[in-house]
Amino acid sequence: MAVTLKDVEHIARLARLEFSEAEKETFTHQLNAILAYVEQLNKLDTTAVEPLSHVIDFQNVFREDVAQPGLTPSEALKNAPEKTEKFFKVPKVIGDR
Repeated sequence: MAVTLKDVEHIARLARLEFSEAEKETFTHQLNAILAYVEQLNKLDTTAVEPLSHVIDFQNVFREDVAQPGLTPSEALKNAPEKTEKFFKVPKVIGDR
């Protein structure tokens, strides 16, 4: 399937891009070259190749979910710019001010 100048103009319009006539010609040739290169894959004999869902065969890559202790309130507030007792102090964002 060859890419035509009309195809390049359509793609450019969808992407909201504007190209000069010379650029459109260049892109037409480049896209056709890319498709010709990819077309080589159709020449490969893949009858003995099993279909894959992934290139690398991963088996359960998730770790066990183990509960771990969290931060204490004093550790969480250690680097806070402002704090009151055991809470972060932040500027008021609702109201008249």
